Amino acid sequence: MESQRSILVIGLLLVSFLLWQQWQVDHAPAPVQAVEQHFDDTPQASDADVPASGSDVLQAKPQATSQYKTISVKTDTLDVVIDTTGGDIISANLVKFPVSQKGQESYSLLRSTGHLYIAQSGLIGANGPDANSTGRPAYSVPQNSYTMTSGELDVPMTYTSEEGLQVTKTFIFTPGEHQVKVQYTLTNTSQGNKSVKQYGQLKQSTAKDDSGNMFMPTYRGAAFSTADTRYEKYSFDKIADNNLNEVTVGGWVGMLEHYFVSAWVPPQDQTNKLESRENSRGDAIIRFIGEDVTIAPGETKTIESTLYMGPKDQDKLAAIARGLDLTVDYGILWWISKPLFALLQLIHSLVGNWGLAIILITLVVKGAMYPLTKAQYVSMAKMRGLAPKMNAIKERFGDDRQKMSQAMMELYKKEKVNPMGGCFPLLLQMPIFLALYWVFLESVELRHADFFLWITDLSVKDPYFVLPVLTGATMFLLQKLQPTTVQDPMQQKIMQFMPVFMSIFFLWFPAGLVLYWFISNVITLIQAKIIYRAMDKQGLKRS
Repeated sequence: MESQRSILVIGLLLVSFLLWQQWQVDHAPAPVQAVEQHFDDTPQASDADVPASGSDVLQAKPQATSQYKTISVKTDTLDVVIDTTGGDIISANLVKFPVSQKGQESYSLLRSTGHLYIAQSGLIGANGPDANSTGRPAYSVPQNSYTMTSGELDVPMTYTSEEGLQVTKTFIFTPGEHQVKVQYTLTNTSQGNKSVKQYGQLKQSTAKDDSGNMFMPTYRGAAFSTADTRYEKYSFDKIADNNLNEVTVGGWVGMLEHYFVSAWVPPQDQTNKLESRENSRGDAIIRFIGEDVTIAPGETKTIESTLYMGPKDQDKLAAIARGLDLTVDYGILWWISKPLFALLQLIHSLVGNWGLAIILITLVVKGAMYPLTKAQYVSMAKMRGLAPKMNAIKERFGDDRQKMSQAMMELYKKEKVNPMGGCFPLLLQMPIFLALYWVFLESVELRHADFFLWITDLSVKDPYFVLPVLTGATMFLLQKLQPTTVQDPMQQKIMQFMPVFMSIFFLWFPAGLVLYWFISNVITLIQAKIIYRAMDKQGLKRS
């Protein structure tokens, strides 16, 4: 196989893959747009279980007017708004992640206006205040705003049910972190036992947005984890067609977008139920429901869960729950991507610039694959040298394919040539390229990462298209350097225009990925010259 054909195969595979992903996005059914605030999807629970049908929705009306309708909480990482009716987080801005590079506006992960996306939680079960037929609890709070100064910040909310269950729902914020501990302190002041279970759910409008395209295919939807399944995406379409219903020890549920994730993580040593549903407005809901907790008269018990709202930071996510780091979705090649990302992180820690780190990791990867590249070039040269003998065999045994195959194999064995020698190295290199593609596409570390001069964000396209043009030029030089035996005029034209086609595609690729491909081509040019010089000394012909 000629090297030019290898480039064509890589390009066609990549483009076909991107087209297939975009087709899935474009042909998904158009959901209903949510235009109002809807907080009425609390799971109803009897003293036995939570109904799985659509009847588990309460039309929630606040039981009473709390001191404040909403309260604001500001930390060094989060700026959130909590609704005192039910104690839901209806807004969460990520302080350290601006919408635009060097902009002042923080990225809004959760929101109750426009594209609905909120985190709800509460207590259901036989005596849970959130399962009360009169509506969700209206918590009392001591103040309407909180600001972190030093150490942990506790935001308490209190409520006492008519049945004598005192509830203190406390949001615990930690400096420098995006996870929030949600803690319930329950005191039974009645004469009988009280039974509750906690739940946490994420609700989001399924209306399409423009966060992804063919050249940057990103996933927006739900995901979950169980003891048996470390990580599985559960798309909005799946939620609409088939409700999730899993019972597991530990586990978690989440909502994903390109660089960010929200996730409810229940107690990992308890048995939890994971569910999903779509409400009448087209909002997707995924939630966990915890174990029954019984509080005896005069007894106080504490239960808690964790809500993460932030970037897809693999190290921190892995420390929170098993499989949560897999929300940085590298696809089926994650087992290659993860060590490559770890290497990229190591290099960045030494040089302090992600663009330079990409250049260096390209040098490392291409250097490690040099023996394969050399074997590919040498194998192709030997195959070209055998062309006259192969043509003679075809003329001699053209009508008898069995004898022709036997004669070919004897020729390969005699000349010590592997007919797959030109293809096998390419098959090994392709997964590494795709793995790096997903590293550069999914890693939040590259978001707004500066390189130098005009490239100030490696996660978006080159604003002046310099890198795509340079990459196309290097592909053209590779074509001129490498010999070809392609005789078909149509194939020759395709090969001639391949650098132009690829340059056009590169116009929309993230600058980090195009930088990788450009440096990879430059290294390939240098390696090809070295290999061809050695082949000339050995008497191997290029063409």
